[in-house]
Amino acid sequence: MSEEREAPGPMASSSAGLGVEVGQEEAPGGAGPARLLLLPSDTDGPPKKRLRAETEPGSVRLEERLLSVHVAVPSCLDLAKASVYQCTNGHLMCAGCFIHLLADARLKEEQATCPNCRCEISKSLCCRNLAVEKAVSELPSECGFCLKQFPRSLLERHKKDECQDRVTQCKYKRIGCPWQGPFHELTVHESECCHPTKTGNELMEILDEMDQTHKKEMQLYNSIFSLLSFEKIGYTEVQFRPYRTDDFITRLYYETPRFTVLNQTWVLKARINDSERNPNLSCKRTLSFQLILKSKVNSPMECSFLLLKGPYDDVKIHPVIYHFVFTNENNETEYVPLPIIDSVECNKLLAAKNINLRLFIFQIQK
Repeated sequence: MSEEREAPGPMASSSAGLGVEVGQEEAPGGAGPARLLLLPSDTDGPPKKRLRAETEPGSVRLEERLLSVHVAVPSCLDLAKASVYQCTNGHLMCAGCFIHLLADARLKEEQATCPNCRCEISKSLCCRNLAVEKAVSELPSECGFCLKQFPRSLLERHKKDECQDRVTQCKYKRIGCPWQGPFHELTVHESECCHPTKTGNELMEILDEMDQTHKKEMQLYNSIFSLLSFEKIGYTEVQFRPYRTDDFITRLYYETPRFTVLNQTWVLKARINDSERNPNLSCKRTLSFQLILKSKVNSPMECSFLLLKGPYDDVKIHPVIYHFVFTNENNETEYVPLPIIDSVECNKLLAAKNINLRLFIFQIQK
């Protein structure tokens, strides 16, 4: 008995181009409507693989897979933006969290530990994980201006130089134009900006304000050059070492060994957040210091002094000149701020074993 085949229906013919075939399965017992089955085609391999890859529940993006294996830093729950450190058991810390952990441990007089496994951590025990740094740098990250995706290693350059939506300023800003806007609107604005057409008197007022600001910035440098012309100038490298007070509630402070400058013996002391009770609970951290004359002097000794970063340190300090008259009865200055730029730089100093700076003292002759 010959078997007759029916021509494929519309659904089967429309599915042929997708590499799948539609079949029918009768309900059990021969009753009820037939169910449609989606069968893979045997003649078209690549579409099958694409279909399986798209629908496979285990397929996830690269960054999600990396996050699932703890590339994210457990302290800040974010991907590292620069250096990545690891403890002796391989747990990861970004540079910011690593420095913060060391600084907190110094403030609490404890040994710093890994937030995951509680093993000891220090600059000598931990090392950088270059493989993770490379992997993180290749992850896509979103530009905050144009919302497009770029590898993290290229994102900063894109935001600074290439993004058409980055915030920029008018080239006439120096003569008072306050405009800020996306880069792609800059050309139109500058062609319509009214500041190039200002009168001479209007421009002179703007230039006077600029001169006042510049004068304040140059005052410090002029003062330093003036001090360098003094007859008696001394400088030395100083090393602040951490100590604890003998109070009921101990507090961290720093002190240098005695040193000699201008034939006199001196000591420097420093404290955190002006001896705040629990500086480890504060996000804002500052250092202040005082200069102490240990020698006896025959007459008042008028001096100017300033601290700068040491020759092998990378701490960012804005120099400030302080002035004091030392006598046998009044041989200690008040605590004055160490002019580091922010709390991040302060944490770097606290995380270090010692703080190395350079002290200049200028004796004023009358």
